[in-house]
Amino acid sequence: MKAYGQKTWMIPDTYLHSVSSSDRIEDRSHEAICVLNTSDEDAHIALTLFFEDREPCTAFSSFCGAKRTHHIRLDKIRDAAGNGIPMDTPYAILVESDTPIVVQYSRLDTSAPQMALMTTIAYGVD
Repeated sequence: MKAYGQKTWMIPDTYLHSVSSSDRIEDRSHEAICVLNTSDEDAHIALTLFFEDREPCTAFSSFCGAKRTHHIRLDKIRDAAGNGIPMDTPYAILVESDTPIVVQYSRLDTSAPQMALMTTIAYGVD
């Protein structure tokens, strides 16, 4: 099948709240990078995080199989040392893949009883 999408994507506005109006883990605030890989090749995905007050972080990566989707929950992803992405910290993400993919970003904010959901297609750079 044809490989749709691009290899490089940017998400400039990301932020993970530590506060939640729910105790249920599935209802807590979270962000997700939703990946679609239509190609016949597996996609190896590198994430670079950019911050306002510190050096970029290149410790996070993921994988999306050929002709599959993958949802990268940013509140659950861990680096090789077991560290997660810092909460309550604005950051941006550079998503790089070795095969073309389509990237969508979503944020569920449950910091208030009136939950907010935001989603957008990431900015394709290629």
